Amino acid sequence: MNVNRRFALGLGSAAAAGAVLGGSGTAQAQEGDAEWEALIPTTADLARRKVARKYQRETRRAGGTWSSFIGVANPDGAVQAAVEEQADRVVEAQSVNKVAVAVAVLDKVDRGLITLDQRVEVTEAIVIRDTDGIFGLDGAYPSSVTVGHALAALLTVSDNTAVRLSGLVCPALELNQILRDKGFTHTQVVPVANPNRFYLGTTTPRETVTLLQKLVKGELLSEASTTHLLTVLRSLTSFTDGVRLDLSSAERLNVATKAGWFEDWRNEAGIVFDPTGKPVITYALFASGRFAGDQAANADNYSATHPALRARAALGRTLYDSVLRITTARPRAYEARPYRPYKGD
Repeated sequence: MNVNRRFALGLGSAAAAGAVLGGSGTAQAQEGDAEWEALIPTTADLARRKVARKYQRETRRAGGTWSSFIGVANPDGAVQAAVEEQADRVVEAQSVNKVAVAVAVLDKVDRGLITLDQRVEVTEAIVIRDTDGIFGLDGAYPSSVTVGHALAALLTVSDNTAVRLSGLVCPALELNQILRDKGFTHTQVVPVANPNRFYLGTTTPRETVTLLQKLVKGELLSEASTTHLLTVLRSLTSFTDGVRLDLSSAERLNVATKAGWFEDWRNEAGIVFDPTGKPVITYALFASGRFAGDQAANADNYSATHPALRARAALGRTLYDSVLRITTARPRAYEARPYRPYKGD
């Protein structure tokens, strides 16, 4: 569908402040949903307006309580908010904080305290036999894996045993101190009696976005560790039921994402790269509470059919389309490895 001239002129005259959630006005209300859906933004301001409109529509339809921050990079690389909704609320991060855990472990790799090829023991006692991850499916213990293997399982299939394996090389108190030293006072795990174990803890949407933005700028880790972490988060093995659901394989490779769920929480955070590999949109979406539809069905549903995940999938298409024509000069480009299916031999 082509965007008509009158609609385009209306977009061009809108104030940039209208991009932030809650800044809608009469003119925006009159603009047709179909035209907005068809629009491929050519400026960061238009992208912010499109994202804010889509976010408001989809999250209100899904129900629940949302705490979110979505930022869009200007051509000079400066990030400006498209959505700020309870962005400083301390929330249960769930598995989104596995990115922070990986940052702390890789920080120790960068300082030469551990190595990615260092082995950690997988004992029967350490394995969590839930339906997330792969270690619970092994059935052969004791065994051992590398730190790199544990991090890959932690970030792709969100393996909970991999959290415990990470704690063997980066205990809870040390992990929290590393994060505090990097400026993340709310992004913290919760220590327990065993110093090498912890609950995944809390964060805020703004801190999560800041962590992701500092990561892509190379301000948290070495170049090698930054590239390693982003490569894992962008892999096709990583989470696909939310923001990446309605994207093609090639498009999914341009989205680094991590989801987290437990009880009524349905969370996701990540980065959308443009076709040249430059990070343009950063998002942190935390939702809980009473969602639309059957509450009993929602309670045990962590898949793409949950109302919150449907909202994130619809928003994901908008996020991806919104980076296609925006030129960003400063942010560093991170090239995704092309997908190549393999038959095996």
